[in-house]
Amino acid sequence: GVKTALITTKGFRDVLEIARGNRPDLFNFNFRKPKPFVDRYLRLELDERTTYKGAVQKPVDLSPLSQQLDYLKAEGVEAIAISFLHAYLNSENEQAVVTEINKLWPEVSVLASSEISREWREYERTNTTVLSAYVHPIAQKYIESLESKLAGEGFTEPPYMMQSNGGIATVQSAKDNPISMVESGPASGIFAAAYLGNMIGEKNLVVLDIGGTTAKCALIEDGDVKVTTEYYIEKDAKSPGYPIQTPVSEIVEIGNGGGSIAWIDTGGKLHVGPQSAGAMPGPAAYGRGGTKPTTTDSNLILGRIDKDCFVGGEVVPDMAAVEQAFAPIMAGLGVSLIEAARGVVRIANANMTNALRLVSTNKGYDPRDFALIAFGGGGAMHAVALAEELKIPKVIVPVNSSVFSAWGMLLTDLRRDYLQTRPLLVSPENAHLFADEFQSLKDKARADYDGDGVDGTAEIIFEYLADLRYVGQEHTVKITLPLDPAGDIDLAQTIGQFHEAYEKRYSYRLDGAVQLVNFHLIARIEVPKPPLAKKETTGRALSDVILHERAVDFDQHGIHQTTVYDGLALEPGMGFDGPAIIQEPSATLVISPGHRASVDGYGNYIIQLNFTEKGA
Repeated sequence: GVKTALITTKGFRDVLEIARGNRPDLFNFNFRKPKPFVDRYLRLELDERTTYKGAVQKPVDLSPLSQQLDYLKAEGVEAIAISFLHAYLNSENEQAVVTEINKLWPEVSVLASSEISREWREYERTNTTVLSAYVHPIAQKYIESLESKLAGEGFTEPPYMMQSNGGIATVQSAKDNPISMVESGPASGIFAAAYLGNMIGEKNLVVLDIGGTTAKCALIEDGDVKVTTEYYIEKDAKSPGYPIQTPVSEIVEIGNGGGSIAWIDTGGKLHVGPQSAGAMPGPAAYGRGGTKPTTTDSNLILGRIDKDCFVGGEVVPDMAAVEQAFAPIMAGLGVSLIEAARGVVRIANANMTNALRLVSTNKGYDPRDFALIAFGGGGAMHAVALAEELKIPKVIVPVNSSVFSAWGMLLTDLRRDYLQTRPLLVSPENAHLFADEFQSLKDKARADYDGDGVDGTAEIIFEYLADLRYVGQEHTVKITLPLDPAGDIDLAQTIGQFHEAYEKRYSYRLDGAVQLVNFHLIARIEVPKPPLAKKETTGRALSDVILHERAVDFDQHGIHQTTVYDGLALEPGMGFDGPAIIQEPSATLVISPGHRASVDGYGNYIIQLNFTEKGA
């Protein structure tokens, strides 16, 4: 990002510094809050005040602004974030400052919080605005460079950008609010999982995306991808991270991927991640100078990855470097190379199992009622072992699983999310206020799409959601609002659905009054989607697609002579029992003994788990 300044309400200069009191480890006496993205000397104040009801009590005093901008110029500031108290209800004072800055310093990037978030909580809203401003100039350059290169290649259609809410946006929308792309890559994979699940009749899915550095987990219930505005970047066991108040697909991300490094702490305990070898130098087996043992190296040692087809056959693994990388682990734990590799994979799997529990059991869902869909370069490698641990009965590894998220980008619709904080009691007396608020959001959606140059005849599909809570509580539960036959919000059903959602999340319900806190409107315009082609069959025999057999270590299942199948040659209708490995140039699917694998009509791999098998 770039050097960023903050202009805020007089008396609120230190909102970023004060932050919140939440700490991941209450007993860590050496805890330090994450450093704000704007240092104190670049946080300035203007005298203004908007009340909590949205009335401008004191118009902003712009007289100090010229001098403040001269100061920021001298400090080399490239972006300015503006965040005033209660601007989510009334942006008048913020917009006055934006207008004045554009007159006095048109070259600087400036973002107002009212353009980024219309939700309350001044720290979260301010931090989100600061982060968006922090990357704004760079994101603009990247996107403009992309547009220029596409035009140079003769591409005449308007490009779109993937967003973290699972939809696509125009490039102008992405440039205006780049923080909306913060988790766009994982979001496309999650929505692709929902799309594929709907095609094959699996609407309840636990989603697992394993790459080189991280593993991402999500849950899809009845085909619905959950979206939240309570998201944190750089959050881990030691840091509360930085909140981002923008719609993000509800995911849990941990530092566990193919390149995650195994290490021993001062107490002699083995860990995996979050440090990663990255793409360069990469795992020790790459032979590019990597000296740390990784999950990929462990899978090579255990025979799960084919040494003769490493990285699609493009790399001859440096096994001497692998053994040398594992030497400290072996010496520190007093174990053999095989035992060390098993330990690394076990811990990596345990870390990912815990992440999967965070999106399922910790939120009131039983994993046994779901199928696990796994993709990314490492998803197939670990999926069956994780499903065994959670007693998930079915694993789905989609066709082209290593690029599944990229395919997901082709399946998304134009989407805009509108959230507005306006606390109201859920009661018949307020029904007209609900209708008025949603109508206002719908009008804004239509105006924004018109401004994007979207075809005026395109149908906008609206979805109505809300964040609700019991009166007197602090946090909320999001539900989709039910509509009556006339298309109005059914308040009685709304209250009933909230009670059910609350009980599922917290295991109890109350009899108190229910309050709507945030209105949430989704405005979608459907775009044509490429069909998923059926895979052709030639009638070849299963024996024709066997590559070879080799010894593979399946941990608690033992070491087995394992049949290795050519994934590119497998055809719909083929099926076989584990132990087995399905091998593709960009993915390896490990199937433990006792489980049944088959290929569906699209080329997806379906593994039915058999929990009567010993050790499963």
